[in-house]
Amino acid sequence: MNTAVVTFPGSNCDRDMMVAISEVFGKAPTQVWHRETALPDKLDFIALPGGFSYGDYLRAGAMAANSPIMREIAREAARGVPVLGVCNGFQVLCEARLLPGALMRNAGQRFVCRDVALRVENADTHFTREYAQGETISIPVAHHDGNYFADDATLDALEGDGRVAFRYLDATNGSRRDIAGIVNDGGTVLGMMPHPERAIDAAHGGTGGRRLFASLMGSLAAAA
Repeated sequence: MNTAVVTFPGSNCDRDMMVAISEVFGKAPTQVWHRETALPDKLDFIALPGGFSYGDYLRAGAMAANSPIMREIAREAARGVPVLGVCNGFQVLCEARLLPGALMRNAGQRFVCRDVALRVENADTHFTREYAQGETISIPVAHHDGNYFADDATLDALEGDGRVAFRYLDATNGSRRDIAGIVNDGGTVLGMMPHPERAIDAAHGGTGGRRLFASLMGSLAAAA
């Protein structure tokens, strides 16, 4: 399977993401610089990693959302190629309007860095099929702008359509309705603030994120 990890100025989790994908998929992804105007041919999966693209200038993810490569990512997403945005990647996906809503400053005005408990709200997406519906998992977070916001109509639509993938089980950052991750209409684009790529090896503290990558690999293999 052919995968890619996009690096922006200020990305600092791109290597973690590449290691996680290599570990689970058994093949290293291609690293793509944000100023590229084309993606590698025949990609099966694209990941936007965490970090502080452009130093979170203006708004977190706002400048990165206008990088040349994002036009190609939008095209690939439109034709059904799975896209994962973690932390800053989630912010970029929202700013690029590939997902609704916005990520705002944490309610406590403080950087949050710890393991958090998440509930799997939808176990029927490309990214969650290896989890059980309603299962509780532990994934690390590390963010200052992780407070998910959308208006009531958007939130009601997300809930009604089953597009809330993960929900915080405690008050972590002020996110409306404790939303930690959402998917697009087809369940092929996932944005989440917690870092699954940091939870794939028991030696590093836990494996709660490993099944996310395994779910995606299984979905891609089934569709091949």
